[in-house]
Amino acid sequence: MIQIDLVTGFLGSGKTTFLKKYAEYLVSQGYHVGIIENDFGAVNIDMLMLQDLLGDKIDVEQIVGGSVVTDWKRRFRTKLISMAMRGFNRILVEPSGIYDVDAFFDVLHDEPIDTWYEAGNVITILDANMDESMSAQEEYLMVSQSANVGKILLSKTQEASPQAIQNTVSHLNRIMEAFKCQRRFSLPGGETEDDNSSQKASIVFCKPWDDLTDEDFSSISACGWVRADHEKLWFDPKKAFSSLFFMHVKCSQKELQSAVTKIFEAKDLGSIFRIKGYLPLPDGEWLQINATPGNMITKHVPLGQEILIVIGQDLQEAALRPYFFPAE
Repeated sequence: MIQIDLVTGFLGSGKTTFLKKYAEYLVSQGYHVGIIENDFGAVNIDMLMLQDLLGDKIDVEQIVGGSVVTDWKRRFRTKLISMAMRGFNRILVEPSGIYDVDAFFDVLHDEPIDTWYEAGNVITILDANMDESMSAQEEYLMVSQSANVGKILLSKTQEASPQAIQNTVSHLNRIMEAFKCQRRFSLPGGETEDDNSSQKASIVFCKPWDDLTDEDFSSISACGWVRADHEKLWFDPKKAFSSLFFMHVKCSQKELQSAVTKIFEAKDLGSIFRIKGYLPLPDGEWLQINATPGNMITKHVPLGQEILIVIGQDLQEAALRPYFFPAE
């Protein structure tokens, strides 16, 4: 049986950054790794971010679109059938940040998928500075992505205070209770008895990712998953969340970074979760940008695509456009 791991987490939590480190560890342990990418929207920026991983022992495949659950399941099933014939012995799945985990298990129980694959680990990435003010849809997705988790990894811990980290874990526990899920979580050293069961709260992994050791990755790669129910919240993801694509942005690196900062500070552009994409540079390289409220990462890379993507709720396209095209 081929083990398949799900690496999930909300928009901008850091899934792709962790996935690169995790895949490199698995290859070092002798695995032939296949990665399945599915970004939110029609253009998969995260696919480009993984190109430097490609090699004899690792390959990256893409599920295009699939924002409707039935479409995603069909495309995921087809991709798994294809990859089962290619000699992979470990599959990593990074779905969209607005993904309901039930869809993952539904496909693994289908024939003939269930004769080739078995669920290995469910790993959820959670921003250590999680926003306290979240919509009902956002909180539901957090519960869905955490209910079956084998291990929760906090991202960006080096940028978060101890109190912010504790607040994030407390927030997660509150929404788990609100959606009638029995799972509870605790930071290392704060293990407590779950109010609703005899089991202790699951420990949240809290360590800067640059400090992760082979021993850490060994623990993560064997964390498994847990059967747990939660209350469902039915909504149309395409209506609750949206993405805007801005092609051939006309500004400099300095202007773009300033514009992104101002966009997150503005109050009339909608609720913006993430801005990501690429800007061509005069020297032939590309600026890769990946930004969430309070955090912006930029770096120069050799490959890119002339596009910026804004993801959020109630996005105001006409009001956003001048930030990226100041000369118009």
